Amino acid sequence: MSIFEAIILAIVEGLTEYLPISSTAHMGFTAALMGMQESEYLKMFQVSIQFGAILSIVVLYWRKFFDFKNLNFYFKLAIAVIPALVLGKLLDDKIEAVLGNQIAISAVLVLGGVVLLFVDKWFKNPKITDEKQIPIKKAFIIGFWQCLAMMPGTSRSAASIIGGLTQGLDRKAAAEFSFFLAVPTMLAVTVYSIFVKTWGEGTAHAQKGYEMIMASNETIMVFIIGNIVAFIVAMIAVKSFITVLTKYGFKFWGWYRIVIGIALLVFFYNQ
Repeated sequence: MSIFEAIILAIVEGLTEYLPISSTAHMGFTAALMGMQESEYLKMFQVSIQFGAILSIVVLYWRKFFDFKNLNFYFKLAIAVIPALVLGKLLDDKIEAVLGNQIAISAVLVLGGVVLLFVDKWFKNPKITDEKQIPIKKAFIIGFWQCLAMMPGTSRSAASIIGGLTQGLDRKAAAEFSFFLAVPTMLAVTVYSIFVKTWGEGTAHAQKGYEMIMASNETIMVFIIGNIVAFIVAMIAVKSFITVLTKYGFKFWGWYRIVIGIALLVFFYNQ
């Protein structure tokens, strides 16, 4: 992987990770359009640069994450992430099997877009405007909604934000809780994918991917640059998304998913 390819993928990760448009789908499509072959190395890179995106949320909301007097905040995140940890482990093989099916992922993009067109009409009377008002039970339910994103193309952000809206959160509160929940969720996925699956299970392909990462200073530099770019772009994207979502709602993102999804369906169908 060249530094240019790494930067492009990192920009896509940073732009899409916290938007309701599926970062997994966009990185997969981008890699395919650049002619990159699917490999353990590529998979590990796509997972590893999530660390940069995670760090962007911690930095943007550092007062929230480092307010050690507010233990209820950490407890809510711990409870909300449990469904993803359990179901993610149980469905790991099935999720991996779908990741390479670009037709299926494109179709899910379109279907998710149709749903987003109607979300603003479904949830008009929010009662919760801040994370501190979210009860433990509602946080747990939002965690289950997040699990819908285990189908690649769904979008973790979209699933958890809609989950928040079903529990009476307004758009801003739902989006921000989705960001907060992303930190333990994505951190767990990153650690599991890179360390547990590579070293713990010791699969030949995963071990080969790890060896490729550590093969030279150049490959290490690719991963460092990727995380830095993902971090910077994600910070910009999150700030912009909150403004757009609060003012205009989900319809724009719905139409975006439908248009891109249809275009990609045509592209991959003719491959």
